Amino acid sequence: MDRIRVILADDHPVVLAGIRALLNADPEVELVGEATDGGEALPMIRAVAPDVAVVDVSMPGLNGLELTERVKGECPGTRVLVLTVHEDAAYVQPLMRAGARGYLLKRSAADDLLRAVRAVASGGVYLDPSIAGHALAETSGSDGRPGTAEGREPLSPREAETLRLIAQGFSNKEIARRIDVSVKSVETYKARAAEKLGLRTRAEIIRYGAANGWFDALALR
Repeated sequence: MDRIRVILADDHPVVLAGIRALLNADPEVELVGEATDGGEALPMIRAVAPDVAVVDVSMPGLNGLELTERVKGECPGTRVLVLTVHEDAAYVQPLMRAGARGYLLKRSAADDLLRAVRAVASGGVYLDPSIAGHALAETSGSDGRPGTAEGREPLSPREAETLRLIAQGFSNKEIARRIDVSVKSVETYKARAAEKLGLRTRAEIIRYGAANGWFDALALR
């Protein structure tokens, strides 16, 4: 199996060193470049064409949003995973619209970075569990995304988060651990969300997720 080729861009030396160590510890990942600002990162990404670019939101030169837009337009084979301290879900939607395929909080990196890199590299999306439910729920009533079916009650943040994790292949037990609730609560959130959206099976949930931008369509082929 080919290794996942990654470029890392962050202007904080301590963070850069920590993320480098996490990536280098995984034999399935190859760190092929590092940059300390967006202006340095873009030509490197153009030249190296990595599978994944892990980028900080707040950088000199080009910030994370500007860099993501440029990478999407100029390097379509590279998927962007945003790494940030910003926990406000309002940051997520502009970045995802710009082309980011993942959004990970720096405080979660030690536990979730490699999972996020693999998810993004395989054509999926990754949203940090701490903000995913709120980020998805904020789209309700605006553009046909989760919970917006006409005449139906919007999904709660927990329901949206649970449905997304189910679509990404997590078991009820895994979801319960990730969002810190009981398995019974996960089953309740799943049932409520499925009822609101008229979804009856896991396959329908996955198709719904694909239709609403939770995955790259290629991941389901």
